[in-house]
Amino acid sequence: MVPEDYIRKQTLTNAERYTTPKLKEMEDKILNAEDKLVGLEYDIFCNIRDRIFKETDRIQTTAKAIARLDVYASLSVVAEQNHYVRPKLNEKGVIDIKEGRHPVVERMIEHDMFIPNDTYLDNDHHCVSIITGPNMAGKSTYMRQSALIVLMAQIGSFVPAKSADIGLVDRIFTRVGASDDLASGQSTFMVEMNEVANILRNATSKSLLILDEIGRGTSTYDGLAIAWAVIEHISNKRLLGAKTLFATHYHELTELEDKMDNVNNYCIAVKESGEDIVFLRKIIPGGADKSYGIQVARLAGVPQMVTDRAVEIAAQLSENDISSRVQGILKNQKSSSTKAKPVKHYDDVDLAQMSLFDTVKDEDVLKELKELDINNMKPLDALNTLYRLQNQLNNRW
Repeated sequence: MVPEDYIRKQTLTNAERYTTPKLKEMEDKILNAEDKLVGLEYDIFCNIRDRIFKETDRIQTTAKAIARLDVYASLSVVAEQNHYVRPKLNEKGVIDIKEGRHPVVERMIEHDMFIPNDTYLDNDHHCVSIITGPNMAGKSTYMRQSALIVLMAQIGSFVPAKSADIGLVDRIFTRVGASDDLASGQSTFMVEMNEVANILRNATSKSLLILDEIGRGTSTYDGLAIAWAVIEHISNKRLLGAKTLFATHYHELTELEDKMDNVNNYCIAVKESGEDIVFLRKIIPGGADKSYGIQVARLAGVPQMVTDRAVEIAAQLSENDISSRVQGILKNQKSSSTKAKPVKHYDDVDLAQMSLFDTVKDEDVLKELKELDINNMKPLDALNTLYRLQNQLNNRW
């Protein structure tokens, strides 16, 4: 009863398998379909490739025009939405920004609460600006916004400011933030010094330098010496003379304003209310004498026991403030900044011999022991007090 056009293919235990010419034809099509598909796709690809090759110049010209249009449209939309202004450009080396703003940070702060600031740098009496002030007060934001405004002006963009007169710069160098390269054996401080070395070797008098916390990764005296020497090198027109914004917590560096005619001090305005502080975010002339690091530690959630102890230690260390020693360096320093090397004057003022922890005296410990009310102290409090006094004596010796 099998139709005549059926072709027996295989005999099974309880059945016979058959096929037909149509099924065989369909099988061939299915098995060869993928190879034919790849061949067809390649033929189409080659046709498109050859056609595009003939129109390469026209396509590239159109792509460049669309890219420019995209850039111009994006910059114009941002300028319109964020109230940017058209900057002036000059070749006198003057950077004069009125009420400049950070283009990114201002968009992250709600209700237009970003505080604008002025920036003025030139090649004469305002070459280096030393910026001091508390942590989190806005020093880094201020310096970065100045660099961004200069960059935006030179690419043809409007800038976030009330007005801006921007002198052309050949390059913008930055040393901001802390990072390491442990894979190649470089610590955070080594990375920082490598970047400083690159800046000092490659910057020119037409460059803009943004330097944040130079020398913070080593001892106080070494760090201060490095920062001091860097400022001297940059401010010297015969050596570099680059326009520079230099943020630091080494308040002793503010003394350089009186020593060098092209170095100026600026600081972040702060309002104190008891132990609390309010950052006003405003750059004003003058130098700061505090960094408010302990207050910032409180804001970060450091335990009160730690911050209270930090206040006590800070009071002790303030007795050994090195500001007076810096005055000795300035007096001994020669009038020419090219020959001045403050590190060599450390021995003159015995900075290396000063111990920051030589403030605990036997009389202080005895006095505190006499004043202790042992009868009203808990055993744990008594042990903690004894442990603290013992550590004070151990630290001294």
